[in-house]
Amino acid sequence: MRTYQLLIEGQSHLISETSDNLYDLTATNSDIRTILDALDASANLKIPLSEFIKSITDATDPLPYSIAEVIDQSNPISDRVKISIPLQPPEVWCAGVTYRRSMEERKEESKTPDVYSRVYEADRPELFLKDSGHRTVGPFMSIGIRGDAIWSVPEPELACVIYRGNIVGFMAGNDVSSRDIEGANPLYLAQAKVYDRSCSIGPCFVSIDSIGDPQLLEISMKVERDRVITFQGQTNTDKMVRSCQKLSGWLNKHNQVPDGTVLLTGTGIVPPQDFTLAEGDSVSISIENIGVLTNDVVFV
Repeated sequence: MRTYQLLIEGQSHLISETSDNLYDLTATNSDIRTILDALDASANLKIPLSEFIKSITDATDPLPYSIAEVIDQSNPISDRVKISIPLQPPEVWCAGVTYRRSMEERKEESKTPDVYSRVYEADRPELFLKDSGHRTVGPFMSIGIRGDAIWSVPEPELACVIYRGNIVGFMAGNDVSSRDIEGANPLYLAQAKVYDRSCSIGPCFVSIDSIGDPQLLEISMKVERDRVITFQGQTNTDKMVRSCQKLSGWLNKHNQVPDGTVLLTGTGIVPPQDFTLAEGDSVSISIENIGVLTNDVVFV
């Protein structure tokens, strides 16, 4: 089960996508405006989320357009229907050093490399708070790079959505980072990771019963500059040293996160050291069974 948040004539609507059609859940039930509304309703009824949403779509006529048509800027429908952030997370947390590739690169850039190999091999993961509700953007919005950084990179990651302490769905995520700032001193991590527009999520929410095996998903990323690909790479979540469930378990330990919290699970795609993001770049992250999250880059 997949949902999008669309702005239709300026009003936010929760949209369900099946293999064939889009259905406007909000138009049928005005109480269901977000995926959190749907999660609350299904929990109160004690039925699975997918069953609750199907009960609405069964009573709803399909919309006369597709997500592809909404995204296509040349299509007239895109003038009045816009794709939006699929969830407004109250908190975004990140797990670090969950792929060997990330551990190796962070050791190279750091003046204290032993820190990263130790956390990679430890039972307790690295977890840090990325956002508390206002630094995260959605698809086709601008992500930011710091004006005082000289080495900024995108970090494509599988994003978990947590509700009542459990993973209920997934999205694509981008943990934009300033590698030179973090590399100078690990205590600068917050400044390297937490700043305006430093995170994006989207393009949709995919329920846990529709994702397949979250530890067997292809992830790819490409960065375009003046319509020329300057970097591309790929990985698979089977290369994670800790599973999504294990990371979520650590996050929730002695720490009750609010419903709708997003957990980014680390990156296995690391651009070379001579690459840095530039204003005007376009970053596209594709995750199997989810879709493509695209953002342009601005200085903040």
